[in-house]
Amino acid sequence: MANLFGGLMGNYSEVTIPELKSQYGIYLMPEEEIHMGFKLVRDAFIITNERLILIDHQGVTGKKTRVASIHLSSIYEVTMETGGTGFDDCEVTLHYITSPYHKSNNLQTALYKFEFGKKFNVQPLYTTFLSIASKNFNRLNS
Repeated sequence: MANLFGGLMGNYSEVTIPELKSQYGIYLMPEEEIHMGFKLVRDAFIITNERLILIDHQGVTGKKTRVASIHLSSIYEVTMETGGTGFDDCEVTLHYITSPYHKSNNLQTALYKFEFGKKFNVQPLYTTFLSIASKNFNRLNS
């Protein structure tokens, strides 16, 4: 019940890898492996060894599905906000490059925010994304 309430409030909860593979394995590239994933009531995001897969079930029935990817090599900054007192939730925000060429003069960027329940420990997720962002930052600026 707590996961359903959290999902209705717009908060992600963690899902097991076997469950993710059975539901979303069709979206994986050959040789791609799921590391972890999270789900709202209908939507989900999956972290693989190559990318983030964002799954957005649309419409009343949820049969229409939008699948988008953020390549891990494009993430250059990560911010985290922990839950406070009251109804504050935890957040992890990724800043990433949307341009096809990462070392261009006309660089285009975007951000994507993930919200979790206030009791969810976002630190491991933040640290994972931060290590990816740090490597990418160094690679882009070398």
